Amino acid sequence: MKKRLFAVALLLWVGSISGRTPEDVKMEKFGGHVVTQIGIVVRDVEKSAQAWAQLLGVEKPNVIITDPYDKAHTQYLGQPTEAQAKLAFFHLQNITIELIEPIGENSTWREVLEKQGEGVHHIAFQVKDMDENVVYLEKLGGKLVQKGDFTGGSYAYVDMMKQVGVVLELLTSTE
Repeated sequence: MKKRLFAVALLLWVGSISGRTPEDVKMEKFGGHVVTQIGIVVRDVEKSAQAWAQLLGVEKPNVIITDPYDKAHTQYLGQPTEAQAKLAFFHLQNITIELIEPIGENSTWREVLEKQGEGVHHIAFQVKDMDENVVYLEKLGGKLVQKGDFTGGSYAYVDMMKQVGVVLELLTSTE
């Protein structure tokens, strides 16, 4: 139900700024309207993961570190970066909560954490065509701020703060 409400709100908002009706917007291929993840930037992933585990009544997940540049090909603001992050994932029935502690060089994670403090960094959508969806969001005023690869896929963060108050993450799968 929550996924559907968010998708409807996004459709209505997109239609309102573009002059198109929600039915027109539904024709776009943006992510199939499937929200897969909420990303939260934190200062201490171990401490935050423990707090979330206690809240959810589950075991604390293992913390992993993202791949270095030679494997992840990470770009921030169009430039290669050695930015990495410590991550912890809570795979719930209907969505994944991702905790992100930035490490290494500049990144969208560090920028949001420094400007806004701990809290929601992104909402992630699974998409089939990364480039097509980045272009679509840029036409709506978004800005591609970071992209890279991970085992099994790739990601792109599009800053939609002015439009919807959050960064949107696009995820593709190579599997």
